[in-house]
Order: sequence, then structure tokens, then C-alpha cells
Amino acid sequence: MSDDERRSRPEPEEPAEPGDSDRPDLDAQEGTDVQRTEPSDTSGTDQDRADRRSLSQAERDLLRRIDPGSKAVTIAAVILVLIVSSLLPWIGDSTGLEILLGQADPALDVGLLPRLFALNATIVGVLIGALALITRRWAIAWVAGMAAIIVSFEGMIAIWSRQTVPSGGPSWGLVLAALCMVVLAVQWIRVVLTRP
Repeated sequence: MSDDERRSRPEPEEPAEPGDSDRPDLDAQEGTDVQRTEPSDTSGTDQDRADRRSLSQAERDLLRRIDPGSKAVTIAAVILVLIVSSLLPWIGDSTGLEILLGQADPALDVGLLPRLFALNATIVGVLIGALALITRRWAIAWVAGMAAIIVSFEGMIAIWSRQTVPSGGPSWGLVLAALCMVVLAVQWIRVVLTRP
């Protein structure tokens, strides 16, 4: 074979490796400058920050609120019964309002416990309970529930204290007021615990 024939003959190709067909042609990509653009970060703008701040404020307001639902009707009805019970006889012929104002018959020797219960039942049962229903704030409902538990025990002790005296035992108005405080305590705790 002459030198001319060898020169005109093509060089044998090297065998291709198994994974070469999957790889992209690197020579085709040479010389091309590919610039990838990253998405611009728009979260740092003032408008987005203000939106995020107002959204988190709305979330905080939502978490501070309660929705008593049908329990609100029950609570309002029990508060009304508690108000009516203060007009009923608590000790002898003295009404709860007279005991609250200190105008009960001195011969009954009312003592401190029924007066304390009358005062706390009015503050916790009526005032704080109504405030919690109106504002629908979780914190106020929690205070109403915890305080109603304490006032319920005060009512039971007030009833017990009147059973140990020779005259002027507890009347049904005092028992009704104590039962109202127990129901309010249960209802407020149920409302407070249902918050997500």
C-alpha cells in the first residue's frame, strides 16, 4: 500500500462508550454564554412588608377572639337568671340585693360569706360575663371562667354557713344563684377550651 492510499483512507473511529450518546455535545455549547436570570426577590418591598404586617395583625386578632356559638344564648340566659335570683329571698326574707347592699335585717346576722358571694357573683357572673359576651375576647372569657369557679365555691360555702346557724337558713334564691355560678363556670370553660 502506498503512502497516498494510506493518506486518503479515513482513520478508524474509536468505539463509542456506552454513556456517550446520552451526554450533550459539549463542543456545541462552547462559545455560548448562557446567562440565567434569577427571579428577583420582591418580598423585601415595603408594600409586601406592610401586607405581611397587617395579615399577622389580623391573625393575632382572630386568635384573641372566641366564638361561643349557641353557648352564648345559654350564658346570656343564665346571667339573666342570676340577676333575677338577686331579687329573690336569700336568707330569711332578705333578698340578694339587700344582702349585697348591706340592708338585710340585722337580726339575721348575715355574716361575711353571703355578702362576699353576693358581691362576687354580681362582679364575675354579671359584669365580667356580659363583658366577655360583648367583646368576645378570649382573655376575658378565660377570666370569667376561672373566677366563676372560685365564686361557685364561695356560693356553696355561703349556703353551708347559713345551715349551721339556728335561724335564717339559706333560701332558694341563694341556692339558685350558686347553681347559676356553677353553670356559668362550666359554660365559660367549655367556650375557652374550644378555641383552636
